[in-house]
Amino acid sequence: MTYSLLNLAFLVPAAVLALVATLRVPHRRRFLRGLGLTLLVVLVLTAIFDNVMIGIGLVAYEREHLSGVFIGIAPIEDFSYAVFAAVVLPSLWSLLRPSRRRPRAHA
Repeated sequence: MTYSLLNLAFLVPAAVLALVATLRVPHRRRFLRGLGLTLLVVLVLTAIFDNVMIGIGLVAYEREHLSGVFIGIAPIEDFSYAVFAAVVLPSLWSLLRPSRRRPRAHA
């Protein structure tokens, strides 16, 4: 089994959760902008720190399980946990937080 195939088991449900969250939030554009900005920041930080960790030998991968696509010396598969976290956490946050509707005054 390749790392990419294993990643799909987590990234497909994450995408579905993000879609549900996007459809249910009242301000879709703001949610998507925030999600995109979060993803961008997390991916940049992941690119920096993963390359350092791989470069100093803290992490190693079996080449036969990799797709062969790299960002620096970090395999593209190494970014899946960052994508998962950047998509799932804001999606869950938006779906699980209480409604901001004010209760009606009863006359």
